[in-house]
Amino acid sequence: MDLSFRVVFPKVDQMTLQMGRRLCCVWVLLAMTSVARAAERPNFIIFLTDDQGWGDLGCYGHPLIQSPNLDRFAAEGLKLTQCYSACAVCSPSRSAILTGRTPYRNGVWRWIPVGHPVHLRTSEITIAELLQDRGYATCHTGKWHLNGHFNSDKQPQPDAHGYDHWFATQNNAAPNHLNPRNYVRNGRACGPLEGPSSLLAVNEAIAWLKARKGTDGHRPFFITVWTHEPHLPIETEARFMEAYRDISDEGIRQHHGNITQMDFAFGQLMKAVDDMEYRDNTMVVFTSDNGPEGNGKRGRTRGSTGGLRGRKRHSHEGGIRVPGLLRWPGHVRPGSTSDQPVIGSDLFTTICDILDIPLPADRTIDGASLLPLLANKPIDRPVPLYWRNHLAPQQYRVALRIGDWKIIGSDDLSQFALYNIRQDPRETKDLGPAHQDKLTELKQRLIEHDARVLKEGPDWWKREPTRRKRPQAPRSSALGKGQDKTGQFAVVKGGAVAKHVLGYQLSSAQECLALWKLPEPITARTTFELTCQSLGGAGKVRNGALILGALPENASTFKIGTAIGLGQHVAFQGGWDQMPSGRRVADGFKPTQTLKIAVTLDPAKAQITAVINGKTITYPLPKDGSAIQYYGYYVKGTTTAFSPIRIQPASQLP
Repeated sequence: MDLSFRVVFPKVDQMTLQMGRRLCCVWVLLAMTSVARAAERPNFIIFLTDDQGWGDLGCYGHPLIQSPNLDRFAAEGLKLTQCYSACAVCSPSRSAILTGRTPYRNGVWRWIPVGHPVHLRTSEITIAELLQDRGYATCHTGKWHLNGHFNSDKQPQPDAHGYDHWFATQNNAAPNHLNPRNYVRNGRACGPLEGPSSLLAVNEAIAWLKARKGTDGHRPFFITVWTHEPHLPIETEARFMEAYRDISDEGIRQHHGNITQMDFAFGQLMKAVDDMEYRDNTMVVFTSDNGPEGNGKRGRTRGSTGGLRGRKRHSHEGGIRVPGLLRWPGHVRPGSTSDQPVIGSDLFTTICDILDIPLPADRTIDGASLLPLLANKPIDRPVPLYWRNHLAPQQYRVALRIGDWKIIGSDDLSQFALYNIRQDPRETKDLGPAHQDKLTELKQRLIEHDARVLKEGPDWWKREPTRRKRPQAPRSSALGKGQDKTGQFAVVKGGAVAKHVLGYQLSSAQECLALWKLPEPITARTTFELTCQSLGGAGKVRNGALILGALPENASTFKIGTAIGLGQHVAFQGGWDQMPSGRRVADGFKPTQTLKIAVTLDPAKAQITAVINGKTITYPLPKDGSAIQYYGYYVKGTTTAFSPIRIQPASQLP
């Protein structure tokens, strides 16, 4: 990409010229800074909602919905008034965002039920994969819905498509948006979680960003956060429905509150981006996967199309036109608006264009780059906007848009309707009879284009393309044999343990654990007491924890201690990659402060209760009969000193 620029000065009088000379150094410094910033690789965040209609935000004209964070975000960037999803249902739209290809080309031509053979193939090239190959750290949180065999070796999971870290569900949050039980993190089921699903997804992304800040912060990042809100089954925390308390219809309160709940989560993510000083070099895109569910008149499916015709599953505007907001400081003018048509598959091509990544030459890429749009120029779109939806009514199943004209055809392309979207965005009048030449032209274009797409796509499972399979991210946190310089531990893995004036010292470039084995598994309430002190590490990497487990392995043991570099006390199960899913509480302390840890294990209540530096954390124990028999110390990528561990009845805890 050409990152050069030029400044053209108009003719000026003598006084202006003198002032210009005085400011010359300032202009030079600003120009140098601009060039340096242009050379940086930007971060990318794609925030995707589920079943959110084009009219479901305050900034898109909704008279009731409270969306302060997204309204503010719109004022900080670009609002797209003709933004489209690649399909009127969810799975296909998601596949197009990741691959830049219309769904009937990439194989995800339908929404994917549990156990269905359709999935995003490893033969497809995703934008996450391209970025990962170029040194980006990658993370996906929230809904996935790109396979039928979720978290199974039968089909590829997010890590096979370029994600270093993933925290997801197959389709909907279950049993609903509050306290879901079906999230999976990097191949491990998380069990019951507390809070709204969108906030859980956002908090996971934030925790991932914070965890990488000290050790991996030099790498740019790519994050996709795909919320469940406002897809059914809708359930909203009471605080987010408070703004709608005077509305008698419970369905409206729930739906509108669900949007506000999602808006709050989005705001938390943007705040974290600001707090970690990523704003200026991060492109953030907000959009939805399709139009609103239901008829909008009853129940909790009260999404708004903004007056457009049709809803989810329809090829008319209400099914495929969605909110679209983009913020990229220094590249997008705040408070700007564009009515150029854009589609989800454009994101793939745009990111490739920004980073000067060549588009794959062995396949059709349907998306166009949006960089001309950001410069207020027309988008160069070699492939027309096209939709085919297997759930649309038979007579409205296929659509094509070129310029202001849109043609909709039946499944067998025997019936057609023609609309001028600029003049008639609600598609109220079929202009085919009055514009026979335009109808004939677009009919031929649609028939030819549809034939090319169908030849490439829908029977993909009969001929799975061959391509080098990407290595799967490890699903365990296995550690190599460590070094015990004290000769006192039953197991040491991942690092070295030595004597220290406080008691013991653990050092490791990765994760390290040092364990003793109890004579008998713990069956009664027991308390473990110790102190720890960070002795330093690379950058801000400082941590230390008590470790408890039924087996002497990293993947299943519990860690309860302090992520000193993050200013948080933590409790989690598994390796460090599982830390974001655990319980965390912020605290103010000095990095080298000696911290007191008291952990009470209560098998009867299936619960761990920890008091760390005066802060309390609780964490559930599995109810599968596994009893704790190993205990000891844990660190990750640092050096920490620990006192000997005192074991006593919980009643003696101060």
